Amino acid sequence: MTSDLDPAEQARANAWAAEAAAERADRARTAMREHTAERIPPQFRNASVADPVVRDWVQALVAITAEDRRDGEVPRVRRGRSLLIAGPTGTGKTWHAFGAMKALNDAGVWADWERVTAADLYAALRPRPGVDSEAVFRHWLRCAVLIVDDLAAAKLSEWTEEVTFRLVNYRYEHHKPTVFTTNVPLPGLPERLGERTASRLHEMCVFATLKGSDQRRRQA
Repeated sequence: MTSDLDPAEQARANAWAAEAAAERADRARTAMREHTAERIPPQFRNASVADPVVRDWVQALVAITAEDRRDGEVPRVRRGRSLLIAGPTGTGKTWHAFGAMKALNDAGVWADWERVTAADLYAALRPRPGVDSEAVFRHWLRCAVLIVDDLAAAKLSEWTEEVTFRLVNYRYEHHKPTVFTTNVPLPGLPERLGERTASRLHEMCVFATLKGSDQRRRQA
């Protein structure tokens, strides 16, 4: 299809389109920064990524997001592998999880992410009058990127095992990137989460293990 515009008019139209696209990109980048800033607690505002496994996971997610990019939009996370960060208490697991979200923003990727501790997840889903627990659960199931902090910290029960399995299984089947943190050594996950959940985590996740002493106690 040929244009009816003369070369000068076409050049002006192209310049206008490029300027409009740049403005949309700037607005999207601002929205990304605001989205991330409002979700990161003050304690973790300076979070960054130092572990090479976490850094590689971010880069892999950026790459697959670029492949899925649709014309005229900022790259938006739609699929990818998950990440499990393990290590003793105070070694920086949550710090790295938030740092990974900031790193995605810095790479120009829109990650519509949410964060919840496993304990808060279970509390939100316990049946109570006037609350549709399944609707609440669907929010965590379907969000583009989810951080689940302190996985396997709660005492295992049939109910918590089933909730965890449903969450992990849905995100496993739909290739939704999830960042899990846990202070349970990796060989202990089947006992703490159940074999079905641990098996899916093993397949869907890249594993990063942080070492060291409790930084919170050292800073106290």
